[in-house]
Amino acid sequence: MKTLRKKKRKMKKVEVTEEIFRKFPKLNIGILIARGIDNKGENKDIQKLLKEVEMLIKTDFIPEKLAKHKLISPWRSAFLAFGSEPHKYHSSVEALMRTVLDGKDIPRKSKLVDIYNYLSLKYLIPTGGDDMDEVIGDIKLAFADGSENFIPADESTRQNPDKGEAIYMDDVEVLCRKWNWKECYKTRVTQNTKNAVIYVEGLQSVEKAELEKVLEELKSLIKTYCGGDTQSFILNKKNRTASL
Repeated sequence: MKTLRKKKRKMKKVEVTEEIFRKFPKLNIGILIARGIDNKGENKDIQKLLKEVEMLIKTDFIPEKLAKHKLISPWRSAFLAFGSEPHKYHSSVEALMRTVLDGKDIPRKSKLVDIYNYLSLKYLIPTGGDDMDEVIGDIKLAFADGSENFIPADESTRQNPDKGEAIYMDDVEVLCRKWNWKECYKTRVTQNTKNAVIYVEGLQSVEKAELEKVLEELKSLIKTYCGGDTQSFILNKKNRTASL
């Protein structure tokens, strides 16, 4: 007897819960949808941009003072607010900066990842992405109840988030733990990614106009180096949902 496979529900929206905005009322999140991109291969121009911004980070920052920087400190406070020790768990932008300041190169994974890592270091704000074709249902930024499933991109062991931590999730599992600390295996952006959702995250020190500027540059770089079509939104407490 043939078993019928349940059809995977396509992603239709990205949503931030009311609870997140109650705790972080000045939060703005830029959402960029990229469709029909070519993410295969490498591009020397993108890698040059990334190398240049890495050199600027090495020139302008020292590890001992990162925690108090006006764009890094709010993320440390946010992590502490949902119960995660900021000395142990770093926001994605702080992790990138510390990698550079430790004398290491940012891993070159694909053109799209290189682009948003470049912008993250240029503007000192967290950016990240998911492969939309691997998302099951809709994406939501919410506080975890601790029962959700998560498989990290660099491991095969299934784990659970801590209760109360901020997570991105779809209808089935966690896509990113501790807001932007660690991504999952299932929806990681690879060279085979054709459709992606990208997040540009700003706390109280990042105004909406700054996010719009980053989104426009992100659109331009994707169009130049990956092709495809893009669509962007900004989510805040007055507009919690991006309907695709």
